[in-house]
Amino acid sequence: MRSVLAAAFVAFIISIFGTPIAIKYLHRLKFGQEIREEGPKHHQSKRGTPTMGGIVFIFATVMAYIVAQLVIGDRTVSPTALTLLGLFVGMGLVGFLDDFIKIRKKRSLGLNKRGKLLGQVIVAVGFAILALNLPDDKGFTVASDKLSFVRDLEWANLTQVGAAVLFAFVVIAAANGVNLTDGLDGLATGPSVMVLGSYVLIGFWQARHTCGLSWLAPTDYCYEVRDPIDVALIAAAAAGACFGFLWWNAPPAKVFMGDTGALALGGLIAGLALTTRTTMLLAITGGLFVIITLSVIIQIISFRSTGKRVFRMAPLQHHFELAGWAETTIVVRFWIIAGIGVAGGLGIFFTDYLRVL
Repeated sequence: MRSVLAAAFVAFIISIFGTPIAIKYLHRLKFGQEIREEGPKHHQSKRGTPTMGGIVFIFATVMAYIVAQLVIGDRTVSPTALTLLGLFVGMGLVGFLDDFIKIRKKRSLGLNKRGKLLGQVIVAVGFAILALNLPDDKGFTVASDKLSFVRDLEWANLTQVGAAVLFAFVVIAAANGVNLTDGLDGLATGPSVMVLGSYVLIGFWQARHTCGLSWLAPTDYCYEVRDPIDVALIAAAAAGACFGFLWWNAPPAKVFMGDTGALALGGLIAGLALTTRTTMLLAITGGLFVIITLSVIIQIISFRSTGKRVFRMAPLQHHFELAGWAETTIVVRFWIIAGIGVAGGLGIFFTDYLRVL
């Protein structure tokens, strides 16, 4: 537990003090955000706000893991940590390329759809291959080839190919869900802290109830997971880093995370769900991201099939902006929705344990 708390603290300190330094250099490099012309008109005042701030919390998370695990925890880096951090940094790199093209060409669109999707697929499939093929001495791999909810569903064996396809889908869906949510100041950062916090609790709980540790886990209830304390540590580091970043990203934002941060966060959150064997539970804990993604899907289907729009504008947050809601009102109310989803997901997870007592 000491290393988990240390990771969160170190990441927070690096992020909250490192972000203003990054803002200064991003200003100097003229790495400012481009704004969609068709968006709400008052968003044009945000043009030029430094973007790619996700670099800071990605760096803070990795450094916090190294400090907490190697210095305080006095342990080696586990395969689980390497795959999760690789997914985090890899998705961030795809977002970085997208952001860089936007800035270089001074437009609101970066990589084309195919290029962006291809980059995400490469990173997601790489994660899947590693996660399914690195067993420990108990035979546990980083992630399972079974479908899972609060634990693996024994009857839902996907095979390695099926599991790899599922992993890629979950990672890409989560990454783009967070990216779509990142449309208002602090809107994606706050819920991400909540969801990451839930995986700190889940990972730590699983570490205390890992199968094979009879002195901790009751024989009739345990989790077949790999390196759960590392999962909790990385989730804590990312949550602390995002919390520090939120100081500067809250309305009115001094910096945006950009696709660099949004894709990285979504990818990491998906990876945490897969490594804790709570894949389908992510739809509840990350409920806000699901709702916002669905609003885009509904809008596209409705417009292409009927020529009519369901919402004034998608993603959903812009619908409420055009309806006259203040930006801070939308952000706070969406944070409340995110909190309800996280509380519901954790409630379901721990209720499964209470069921067997």
